[in-house]
Parts: sequence; structure tokens; C-alpha cells
Amino acid sequence: MAVTDGIPKVVIVGPAHPFRGGIADTNEAMARAFLRAGHEVNLVTFTVQYPSLVFPGKSQFSDDPPPARLKIHRWIHSFNPFNWINAARKIKRLNADVVIIRYWLPLMAPCFGTIARLLGKRVKVVGLTDNVIPHEARALDRLFTRYFMSACDAFMALSEAVAGDLKRLSDKPSNHFPHPINDQLGALQEKSAARIALGLSNEPFYFLFFGFIRPYKGLDLLLAALGDERLKHEDVHLIVAGEAYEPLDRYLDLAKRMGIADRVHWFTDFIPNEQVPRYFGAADWVAQTYRTATQSGITQMALHFEVPALITKVGGLEEFVQEGKTGSFCKPEAAAIAQQIQQIIHDHGKVDYTPFIQEQKRRFSWDAFVSHFNQFISRTFTS
Repeated sequence: MAVTDGIPKVVIVGPAHPFRGGIADTNEAMARAFLRAGHEVNLVTFTVQYPSLVFPGKSQFSDDPPPARLKIHRWIHSFNPFNWINAARKIKRLNADVVIIRYWLPLMAPCFGTIARLLGKRVKVVGLTDNVIPHEARALDRLFTRYFMSACDAFMALSEAVAGDLKRLSDKPSNHFPHPINDQLGALQEKSAARIALGLSNEPFYFLFFGFIRPYKGLDLLLAALGDERLKHEDVHLIVAGEAYEPLDRYLDLAKRMGIADRVHWFTDFIPNEQVPRYFGAADWVAQTYRTATQSGITQMALHFEVPALITKVGGLEEFVQEGKTGSFCKPEAAAIAQQIQQIIHDHGKVDYTPFIQEQKRRFSWDAFVSHFNQFISRTFTS
């Protein structure tokens, strides 16, 4: 029997409430889409996700209430091999047709790869991959990733770039769907109200750098660009909103050296979901000046809130933005970023991005993802 005969039971393994962050949010959004499509869905998450010694943020946990209607089971201790056996047994008792394992970090490969092996042959295991080659590579990454991949039956990538990596690493069935847009972000806050709430003046042109601060995301390139001579006399400011996963001092020092400290506004605590509309509401554009990337949930947030995005042409980011319609591109170099910012400011008000962004939003919905996923499963696993 094909796994898609009737309405299949789906289990999603990965971060979910009470853990916080973009992957937890998107796993929950995916589960809601499967529910809307008539599936029976269970989310299986962690008792312990990261060892405290390797977690760079302030807390792994959300203060939000549990999401309504979702069945979430905390069964997995990510670095206790004895737990993995028991977790696999519990997952097997859910009698899923398809188990989707969200894979974003080689650190999780021993845990997820072992659980996948222990599920047996009846259930089909699909690796849903944000990355298979990490942004910040470490020893053993490829070995760990191959261990996980060898335990899966198929893969779904969340960008074309990762789909290419999958094909280079494995000949198992794979497909891709661009990272969908979450459905829990709410409505955009009105611009002047958002700026007042953040203590910002209303006059400048604001770019928003949103999300965890990590080296590969190129915040230093963006700060250097704002200090470029071409922008010295432009009333352009930067909102930095997100928790620092590295020492913040070097960025603060760079802003001072570039003479732009008064034009950079820092909000470096974790941003809970209910506050996200405020930051995007305050922004004229989003800036993602990444050095490397495969895909980014921040681009999808920008689409959700209908804010155009300036992105660097790296990895798979450009898959999500249309030049002159939903945003703009530049090279991951400070001078190129400065030139593009100057152009954006001068063109402000001449282009209405909203109709094009709304079209992209429809393309990248989680409901569209579920439809695409089910077609892939139907083609791949037939009797």
C-alpha cells in the first residue's frame, strides 16, 4: 500500500514548543497546514535540545503559551543515546505513515540518525533539510550529516541550493520547496506607531537587520556600508533586532569607528512573536547582508509583512526575492551594499512592491508546501 492511500498519519520530529526560535515556529506552522489538509499530526520535540555549554543564547525556551490544537510530545534528549531507543519506541507507537525529521545542524545527526534507524522499515522517514552543509563548518560535520542521511528514505529541501547539496551527497529521492511563510506572525503594526513604541524618531529611512546575530550573517558588512561616504549625508538608520550569538562588542566598536553609532538602534534581546510585527512595521526595508546562506526565514518574514528586502546574492537567498519587484540584490561587500542602499533611498516611493510581494506570499504558503510534499510522497513511495 502506498503511504498516501487515505489520509496518512504524519509525525514531525524537531524543535517545537516550549522551545523557541524560527525552526520551532515553522514546525508548528507546518503541523497546522497538515491538519488543514486532513492529516493526523503529532509533533515530537525535545526534553533537552542543546547542552547548555554549546547554546550561545540566553534561553532555549519560549514564554508563549502552548499552541492550540497541536499534539506536542517532549520525548527526545538530544545527547543521551539511551533515551533515543525509548524515543523511537514511542514514535513507532504513533503508527505514522511518514515521519518528517527536521535537519538543520550536524550536531543533531547522531540523535536523529539513530532514531530514524530504530523506526524500522514500515514507516517512511523524510529528512526536511534547512542545511546539509552548515554555514560555519566544523570537524566531523560531513560525517555526521552522512550518518543522518543514510537513515532517511527521502529528502525535501527548503531551498534550491540545499537541493543541489543533497544530490551531491546522496542518490536517494529528493525534492525541494522554497521555505514557506509562517502563519503565526500576526498583522504588521502601523509605521509611526511602531517607531514610537521602539523609541525611534519618525523621519529617517530605516533598514531592519532581524534575527540572531552570527558571523555569517554579515552585520559587520552592513555597518561598514552605512559608514560609506555615499551615505554620510543620507538620513538612513539601522534597526538591529535579535539576540547576539557572539560577542556584541565588535559590532558596537565598528559602529563607533564608522561614525554611525547614533544611527544604529540596538534591540539585542530575543524578540517574542507578539513583538515581531512592531520591528517590521518600523522598517522601510529589511537588510540581509549574509556572507553565506541557503535560505532564511527572515526573508519569508519580510514577505509576510510585505516589506521589501535587500539581500546579498549568496547561496539560495536569491530564490526568494525578485529584483525590482519584491526587493533588491547586491554583492556581499560593504561598497556594493552602500551603493544599493543609496539607490533604494533615491528610488523610494517610485515602485509599489506590494502586489508582487502578495503574489509571492501565495506561492510560499505552508498549505502549498503540504500539497507539494504529498505529491512528492505519492510519486516516491508507491507499491
